[in-house]
Amino acid sequence: MDTKTTMRIGILGGTFNPIHIGHLILAQDALEQFELNRVLFVPCAKPPHKKAAGLLSAEHRLRMIEVALEGDLRFEISPVELQRGGTSYTVDTLRELAPAWPGARFYLILGGDSLLELHLWKDVYSLLELCEVVTLVRPGHDAEPVTAETLSLRAPWPGRLVKNVWTGHRVEVSSTDIRRRLAEGMSIRYLVHPAVEMYIAEHGLYMMK
Repeated sequence: MDTKTTMRIGILGGTFNPIHIGHLILAQDALEQFELNRVLFVPCAKPPHKKAAGLLSAEHRLRMIEVALEGDLRFEISPVELQRGGTSYTVDTLRELAPAWPGARFYLILGGDSLLELHLWKDVYSLLELCEVVTLVRPGHDAEPVTAETLSLRAPWPGRLVKNVWTGHRVEVSSTDIRRRLAEGMSIRYLVHPAVEMYIAEHGLYMMK
């Protein structure tokens, strides 16, 4: 029997520029809360909803994810978007992943802010048919509460989506702040995995030129 047929696979996408402890805690919260078997970290080639200026090379971002996840069998990397190239749309990624995980159920992991913008995503209704969206909000962090009324989607999706909104750990860490701290010569200890901190230092990443 193919062990993949009953797998519950979480999908966590992003630029990971760089990956930090907030990403790792989000993945762990989702895995435990929604009883996932595995979480795939999917670094994008080109983000569709943010500027790509300052985006580190795919090679460096992929390697930082690898060192951050090393030894944790719950987490895995999928380079599908990097290999496909171009603008990274989640609906295309889910269509591409499905044949590799026959019978698996996919759970797209979002934060509260991303859920509120979900109606802007490419082929959103096709995407919603391909996966179950699970959302973890940070207490006191997300600017607007997530309710069925705040989701600009047609029925029955708002009601379904809010049922999968849960509270995760409050982690005030962002890749933007990490890049700023590095550019200003400040420490990023405790904000990223130690192996990521070492990789950044060894390669002189994000330093002010």
